[in-house]
Amino acid sequence: MNYTEELSRYFIKTYWEKANRRLVAKMLQEFMYEDMIDPVEQASTQGRNVYTFSPYSGTLYTFEAVERLFDSYSVDSKTISKYQEDEEAPLNAIEFLLELQDYIGMNSMTTGHLIKEYQQTLIADCYLLEKNTPSEELLKMDYAEAEGELSGHPWITYNKGRVGFHYGDYLNYAPEQQKEVTLYWVAVHKEEAVVSSIKEIDFESFIKRELGPFGWKEMNEKLKEEAGEEQAGEYVFMPVHEWQWENVLIQQFAEALVYKKIIPLGRGKDFYLPQQSIRTFVNVSEKEKHHVKLPISILNTLVYRGLPGERTMIAPKVTTFIKDIKQNDSFLSKECKLGLLGEEVSIHVPHSAFEKVNGVPYQYKEQFGVIWRESIYGAISESEKPMSLASLLYEPDHGQALVSKLIEQSGITAEEWVKQLCQAILPPLLHYLYQYGVVFSPHGQNAIIVLENDKPKRLVMKDFVDDVNISDQPFEELKSLSPELKKVLRSESPEGLTQFIFTGLFICHFRYLADLLDRKNELDESLFWKIVRGEIKRYQARFPELKKRFDTFDFFKEKMTKLCLNRNRMIDYGYEESEDRPHASEFGKVNNGLVRQEGYQQK
Repeated sequence: MNYTEELSRYFIKTYWEKANRRLVAKMLQEFMYEDMIDPVEQASTQGRNVYTFSPYSGTLYTFEAVERLFDSYSVDSKTISKYQEDEEAPLNAIEFLLELQDYIGMNSMTTGHLIKEYQQTLIADCYLLEKNTPSEELLKMDYAEAEGELSGHPWITYNKGRVGFHYGDYLNYAPEQQKEVTLYWVAVHKEEAVVSSIKEIDFESFIKRELGPFGWKEMNEKLKEEAGEEQAGEYVFMPVHEWQWENVLIQQFAEALVYKKIIPLGRGKDFYLPQQSIRTFVNVSEKEKHHVKLPISILNTLVYRGLPGERTMIAPKVTTFIKDIKQNDSFLSKECKLGLLGEEVSIHVPHSAFEKVNGVPYQYKEQFGVIWRESIYGAISESEKPMSLASLLYEPDHGQALVSKLIEQSGITAEEWVKQLCQAILPPLLHYLYQYGVVFSPHGQNAIIVLENDKPKRLVMKDFVDDVNISDQPFEELKSLSPELKKVLRSESPEGLTQFIFTGLFICHFRYLADLLDRKNELDESLFWKIVRGEIKRYQARFPELKKRFDTFDFFKEKMTKLCLNRNRMIDYGYEESEDRPHASEFGKVNNGLVRQEGYQQK
C-alpha cells in the first residue's frame, strides 16, 4: 500500500508544527522536573516566569512557564521561541533532542533510538490533532471507545514510540485508530501450556463462553481435522494478537508448529477494541465477556509489552488474594464500594530454548500468553458511567476540557467535585496500604473512576498481575501469604511502597489534573492539594489505631525520593537489554507539595 489517502489527510504542515511545538513544551517541563536541564529565570509577571535555555552556544530558547508545586512547571507552548545566531528558527522536537545529546550526556545509540520513538509519537499526535473530539462528544462515548481519544502517558515524552510497528500496523492496531479487531485462536498442547484460573472457574466451560457456541464448534472441528479426534482433548484453546502471531510466534515457535504442539485454528467471532496499553482488548460484541490481555512484543514507553511468565501464571491467585482482603473488610466492600476487575484465567506458554538461557533479555520470556480480566461492564450499575482516570486530562484544542465539562454538568463546584474525586480514590488505596501493607499502581490507566450524574462516586482498580506490590515489613496481615505469591510479588521498603501512590497517583496524574484545573480557572492548584491532604488526614482520623502505619508509610515528609521516567531511558538505562524490566530512575529529592497545605478540614 502507498497510504496516499492517509498521508494527505494527516501529514500536513499545520498538524506537524503544532505537534512539534507541544512536544517541545512537554520536553521542557518534564526535563526541568527531572533535573536534566536548568533554564534560567529572566523575569516574573503575575505568577508567569520567563525562562531562557541555551543547550549550546548560538542556540537559545525562550518560553513562559508557571512554577507548580512538587518542583513542577507548566510550560505554555504558545510562548516558546527558538533563536539561532539571533535569528528566529522553527521549533522541532527532533532537533531539540539532538541539541540535548551532549548537554545531558546521551550516547549515540540512545539518541538514535529516541529519534525513532519521537518521530512515531509525533505521527500519532498528528492523528489526534485531526480528530480533536469535543469533550461533550467524548462524554457520550462508551468506555472502550473513549480510550481511543486519549494522547498517552502524560509524563513520558516519547509516549507513543511503539517500536516494532510499521505504519500499516499503526493504522490497524493503535488505540487512537479505534479499529475493531478479531482475535486469532490457536490450540496449544497441554504439555506446552500452563493454565491457571480462580477456583470458581472451570476452564473448558469458560472457553466455551468466550468463544460462543459457533466459535467453539468451528474451532473443535478444525482441531480434530489437524490433530485427530482422539488427540483433540489434549489441547487448550487460546487467542493471540494477529501482529504477534505474524511477527513473533510463527518464527519463534516454528518447531512447535511443525510437530503440531501448536495448531492454528482461525479467527474468533467477537470484535474487540484496543485500549491505551495497546495489548488489552475490550469485547465490543458482548460487553460483559472478559477483557483480554495479550503480549505484543513492541517497545512502548519503557518496556516491551509482553506478559511476564511467572506473573501470568500466578495472576488468578493474586486476584484471589486481593479480592479476599476486600470481601473480609466492610470498609472496602460496603463503604468504599471498591470495584476490582479480577484476572481470573491465564495461560502461559514458555519457550523451549529461551527459558534455558540464564540472563536472557526479559522480552524473550514474555512472548506467548493470555490473561482474561473481568469486564468493567459487569462491575457497574445502569446509572453509573466508568471512565479511566487518564480521561480526566483530556483537553481538546477548542471548547472545554473534559473535566471542566463534567464539573459543569454535575451542578456542583469544582472544589466539591475534586473533593468527591479524592473521597472516591484515596480511602480504598490508603486502606490497602496502611491496614494490609499492599499497594496497587493507581496511574491513569489502572484506576477507573465511576461517575453518577457526572459526579465521582467510587473507584474500580485493574491490572493486578503487573502492579500489586507488598510491604517488606513483618506485618501480621502478610504472614499468611503463600511462598508462591511472596516469590512473585515485589516486596518494597516503606518509602518504596508509599511511592506507588505518591508518584503513581500524585506525580503521574494529580499534578497534571491540578495544573489543568488551575489553567482553566476552575480551581487553584494549592486548594487542589489541600483537598488531597485533607482526604488523607480524614482517613487517618477514621482509623487512629493505625497510627504506627501512618508513620511507616509517611506521605508528609518534607522531601521524597524523586522518581524519573524520561531520565530512565535517556541517561540511566538507554536501550540496554536486561533480564529484568527497567524501573523508574531515582534522582535527588522532590519537595513534597502536600506538606505546606495545612489548614484545610475535609468534611
